[in-house]
Amino acid sequence: MKLHNLLNYLEHIAPPANQESYDNSGLIVGNREMWIKGAIICLDSTEAVLDEAIAKKANLVIAHHPIVFKGLKKINGKSYVERVIIKAIKHDIAIYAIHTNLDNMLHKGVNAKIAEKLELTNTRILSPKSNLKKVRFYLNEEQAKKLSRYHFAKRLSFFKSLTVANKNDEEIPKLKFETVIAATEESSFLSLLNSALDFGNYEYEVNDIQNVNSEVGSGIVGDLANPILEKTFLIRLKNQLNVNTIKHTDLLQKKVRRIAVCGGSGSFLLPHAIRSRADFFVTSDYKYHEFFDSEDKIVIADIGHYESEHFTIELIYELIKEKFSNFAAHCTKINTNPVNYY
Repeated sequence: MKLHNLLNYLEHIAPPANQESYDNSGLIVGNREMWIKGAIICLDSTEAVLDEAIAKKANLVIAHHPIVFKGLKKINGKSYVERVIIKAIKHDIAIYAIHTNLDNMLHKGVNAKIAEKLELTNTRILSPKSNLKKVRFYLNEEQAKKLSRYHFAKRLSFFKSLTVANKNDEEIPKLKFETVIAATEESSFLSLLNSALDFGNYEYEVNDIQNVNSEVGSGIVGDLANPILEKTFLIRLKNQLNVNTIKHTDLLQKKVRRIAVCGGSGSFLLPHAIRSRADFFVTSDYKYHEFFDSEDKIVIADIGHYESEHFTIELIYELIKEKFSNFAAHCTKINTNPVNYY
């Protein structure tokens, strides 16, 4: 099948517009119109993963982390990022990243997978997206057809056709579309729209929305079916998330019921975890002095970045197989964790 068929599906589940402003999710190498034979799913697009794709005759790598975060001024193979890009182009392998847009989904997202592994119930977004904007625009039939070829069109709401008078008082049929975006995404969304429409003429309006999106945001909080001892929860954390080492703050000598989680670097969510009255905050990448911020109000459990996200590979595999059962998707056999413990 063509790459755009798979990407349209993934981007319907985790719209690129829901990624954080610093992120670089999306198609990094390749063409959406290329034919794909198989995919390797991983956390990181390393040279070893590219070799694995070549051996499997897969011409697509789907990674959680973008191989390119910042612009590259030169591609001469001096860094692993440049070598991966060169090898991918040389072997006609597409690289796609589905990062914070997948993190930020309440349903079928990275944190939802962690919550599932920990058997949390009553799950909800820890820090919902706020400061939203509604974008409304009107297209003619030719523009609408052109737009339908693009992945982000899947998240647009089509309302109805209407007629609009032009400067010559001629009635022209128009199609009305709407979508909701984060305020920080306004510029990038309009640029994407302009590009998709070849910078043609169309009318649009952007309005502020004074509410939050309860199904999109950072982190997840949920409850255990029954309260358990803190040490019992630490054992469960190790067993159910396949973690060998946990760095944590002092235990508070009380039963554990509510758990806040954030795959990857989540220290910015600590105030939200405390406000949610969570007993534990499970995340990674905590710095020494940041552990003091728990203030004996919550137990911070740092399980490691790779360890907090490695089930994302399983998640993406399940999503693909749910829709494309015959497609040759493979979970990588390569452990791309750059951190070792002695």
